[in-house]
Amino acid sequence: MKQKSIKTVLSILILILVLSCKNEDSNDNQKNKEEIITPEKKSSNNYNISILLDLSDRISTEKYPNSTMEFYQRDLGYINSIATAFTNHIKTKKIREMNDKIAVYFNPEPLNEEINSISDKLKFVFDKNNASKNNINRVNVTYNDETAKIYDLAIKDNNYVGSDIWKFFANNVNDYCIENKHRNILILLTDGYIFYKDTKIKEDNLTSYLVPEMIRANGLNTPNWKDKIEKNNFGLISANEDLSDLEILVLGVNPDTKNPYEAKVIKEYWGNWFKKMKVKRFVIKESGLPSNIDKVIKDFIEQY
Repeated sequence: MKQKSIKTVLSILILILVLSCKNEDSNDNQKNKEEIITPEKKSSNNYNISILLDLSDRISTEKYPNSTMEFYQRDLGYINSIATAFTNHIKTKKIREMNDKIAVYFNPEPLNEEINSISDKLKFVFDKNNASKNNINRVNVTYNDETAKIYDLAIKDNNYVGSDIWKFFANNVNDYCIENKHRNILILLTDGYIFYKDTKIKEDNLTSYLVPEMIRANGLNTPNWKDKIEKNNFGLISANEDLSDLEILVLGVNPDTKNPYEAKVIKEYWGNWFKKMKVKRFVIKESGLPSNIDKVIKDFIEQY
């Protein structure tokens, strides 16, 4: 009789223990589910896309004509693809989840006040209060029309002061292009050369600029160009300490054709520069027809 009682008590204790463990497992699973849907975990679904336009003489149809397609027209095609990728992303989201941004920047700001006024029209912020179908569709139309006006005005002015890309990274990129709890993407439209008359800094073999003349002077037009870069520590001066929350896509690189290694040298300079600044992820592409670069842009924005 006593043995039966003891067995009964043990059975009850085991049953209580098993049920308790199951309950704990259930609580743990619930905690895991809750952790997955916290804002921090979902923050990368909020896009913050910035476009930096290089309005230097690289877009001049007189200085750098291109019979296949002018370089400014290529830029416009790239911008159209960027805007489309942005709106496609928004359309996949529920309205209550929207917190997405897109904007266009220059450095320095153009002297033409009309260009600066147009750039304000290219700043879009979408949240649950304004994410209507009409507002979203306005992005593509506005980007197509207004960016064409910017290039048209810049070319007609024919006053190319250069593009201070280095100083943009030093002074502006954190404030303009990085938002907390967002996937921050910066897209640069440039020929790959960096020069601005008022930002010429040199520290040993590191500089704040990159021009064809310097590449030739450093002997980076021979097959051993990479060895020379490493041996002499040629490169760009770091302009920022930590860009680990920024992804960068560089489009439109247009190397001097007199040097068969020019494109590789440019990409090496930029790549090493981004690594110094701890950029999260980057891709550097040479100029191509918009129809070919469209996939590059959409893959970078949509498929990461």
